[in-house]
Amino acid sequence: MPTFTLRPIGHVVSPVLEPTDVDWGKVVSRLVLLPHLRPGLQGLQAFSHVIVVTLLHRAAFDPARDLVRRPRGLVTMPMVGIFSQRAKDRPNPLGFTVVRLREVTTEGIEVQGLDAIDGTPVLDIKPYYPQYDAVDSPVVPEWVNTLMEGYF
Repeated sequence: MPTFTLRPIGHVVSPVLEPTDVDWGKVVSRLVLLPHLRPGLQGLQAFSHVIVVTLLHRAAFDPARDLVRRPRGLVTMPMVGIFSQRAKDRPNPLGFTVVRLREVTTEGIEVQGLDAIDGTPVLDIKPYYPQYDAVDSPVVPEWVNTLMEGYF
């Protein structure tokens, strides 16, 4: 398999300094972009939400520990594979989060609900298109609803 090189387009400035699994919905973060990429934000202020792609730089995947596990290590959760959950410790530590766009600034953007700690590299920002990104009547296992209580 080929390898790929990704270059961050900026970084996250967040009041959250350590990984956590709750209350991300209240977190307001800034995404500071590299100066030469800031013109690429033109027109983004017309959107209410964006998709932020990050590199979970402090994650560490250990197949023996993470390939099949209980979400968040909770004994009340079923044993499921890494591709059935959104854990940070994954084969490729990429984060994808739909967030509320609060403001486009001269440095980048301000968002709410990004589950990324301070200093996290930002790989991409895309506008949220409900016609493309939303699905009708999604189905998830009941344990997901239990797991996500208090997360956002």
